[in-house]
Amino acid sequence: MDVIESDFSGMSDSALWAIANPIMDNLMAASTEINHAKHTQDFTPRMRDIVTPDHLTEVCLQYQQEKGLFTLREAVAVFKRPDSAAFVWKQAFSKAKGEFVAEMVLVHQNGRYWVDHVMVF
Repeated sequence: MDVIESDFSGMSDSALWAIANPIMDNLMAASTEINHAKHTQDFTPRMRDIVTPDHLTEVCLQYQQEKGLFTLREAVAVFKRPDSAAFVWKQAFSKAKGEFVAEMVLVHQNGRYWVDHVMVF
């Protein structure tokens, strides 16, 4: 089991968003490009096991055909826990109408922040 290196519950919302937004920007760009190496660069080993190159390609082609590309993203909330932080954004697409949810869970291990869950729905 990994040792908790950061207590997210003691961090300010602005500090957490400053960490999360560039990571999510990279995830969105890499997803648009269908670039597996770029998309998974900040993933925990558990996430890398789930998001194989074939899986990423399949998911990206499907959402891009149905919903288009990611457009505006607006921060909604951050939920702090001692060992992680969960982020929620309002997400828009270029083709699909309406509001979607983008979410990401960050953990801190081995001196850096890692994505342990991410989804848009």
